[in-house]
Amino acid sequence: QVQLVESGGGLVQAGGSLRVSCTVSARTFSPSAMGWFRQAPGKEREFVAAIRWGGGSTYYADSVKGRFTVSRDNAKNTVYLQMNSLKPEDTAVYYCCAADPTYWSSNLYREGTYHYWGQGTQVTVSS
Repeated sequence: QVQLVESGGGLVQAGGSLRVSCTVSARTFSPSAMGWFRQAPGKEREFVAAIRWGGGSTYYADSVKGRFTVSRDNAKNTVYLQMNSLKPEDTAVYYCCAADPTYWSSNLYREGTYHYWGQGTQVTVSS
């Protein structure tokens, strides 16, 4: 069974940095892509960033481009989201997700691309 375990969320002041991590529990599982979404109170879940497991191409929402960086460590089956210059509007529950190895999509921005989801980690940015 594939499980995604997130860590690293917390409270940070505006302008600060935070890194969240997501590890895939099944060591032999190599997703075709992994992504990060977030959901703020009263809002729909939205795309943040994604990375292809092979090749490492990255994709970002316009709202985080230039501030957030997604990366992966294939050996550790872990994806990271480095968040810099954080703003109060970045406050949300951040979810990690993974696309099945047998599935390939040109669109990494939509939730339907991903088959496995983490439990979410809270990121709070104070002003």
